[in-house]
Amino acid sequence: MPATPRRRLLRTAVTAMVFLLAVAGWFAWRYRSVDVEARDLDDGARKTASGSFARTSAGLVNYALAGPADAPVVVLVHGFSVPGYLWDTVFQALTEAGFRVLRYDLFGRGYSDRPPARYDGSFFDRQLVELLDVLRIQGTVDLVGSSMGGPIAAAFACRHPERTGSLALFDPGYSRGQTLPWNLRLPIIGEYNFATKIAPRLAESQLTDFLHPDRFPDWVARYRPQMEYRGFRRALLATLRNYLAENWSLEYDCVGRGTAPVLLVWGKHDRDVPFETSRDVLAAIPRAKFLAVEDAAHVPFLEHPEITGPALVEFLARLNRQK
Repeated sequence: MPATPRRRLLRTAVTAMVFLLAVAGWFAWRYRSVDVEARDLDDGARKTASGSFARTSAGLVNYALAGPADAPVVVLVHGFSVPGYLWDTVFQALTEAGFRVLRYDLFGRGYSDRPPARYDGSFFDRQLVELLDVLRIQGTVDLVGSSMGGPIAAAFACRHPERTGSLALFDPGYSRGQTLPWNLRLPIIGEYNFATKIAPRLAESQLTDFLHPDRFPDWVARYRPQMEYRGFRRALLATLRNYLAENWSLEYDCVGRGTAPVLLVWGKHDRDVPFETSRDVLAAIPRAKFLAVEDAAHVPFLEHPEITGPALVEFLARLNRQK
């Protein structure tokens, strides 16, 4: 007996449902196969972290503070995803030079909390302001920012000039506002694509920050632990969706209209923020003292600390002698 239209429709519906379930199952399997966020960032996990923790309105911030209590304060702001250990050599050089130095993990990175929030410029600025307040750091501070930490530091200098002594920028991020591809902008689809296509390569991709990655054999291994804590991917994707969409050039224009001394350092072989971008930053801040570093890429303070360290110390020491 030939199938009735109703039976044919039912068969089509069942076939479609089975197909959709199979596709959904494959996507779920694919997502789970690359999901390394299996731990909560709780008190037990924090016991394995170096440094200390400060409570702010959005959560706990992991930080390290060292140097004489009465010395000028220098604040180090890291970039998009490598947390505070990025500043190891700079932190040591500045403390040995007699400065009081603060470094911290941005929310969503390292051992700082991963709050469900809008990760935009105001969010990162509020984190730094509250951290300074909790630590009772008053008066002016000297800010040092690398990569995405550049516009964060510039925004602080622009929004809080009364608390800013100077600004040092290492290969700072520069953007007039970027639009993410649709497959990262859309809810659910963006989370899936970030988890399966971008996050698995994040650790290894940090090696492109160096011109000579072979000199940093432990760099990838140091990055991986932060990826194990829930909320890491969400925080990074939220940063791309919100902070990357902002016009960072406005922060540099604002700094350019101010009076705070500025040091700009750039690796000549930077592939993340190309060296040519330094012209845009210098055009916005023409008074900046500029240092181009040969044989270095995105993190010249790591590849050539013997050049960048003394330059930064001298820049900061001269300013403080003039006070």
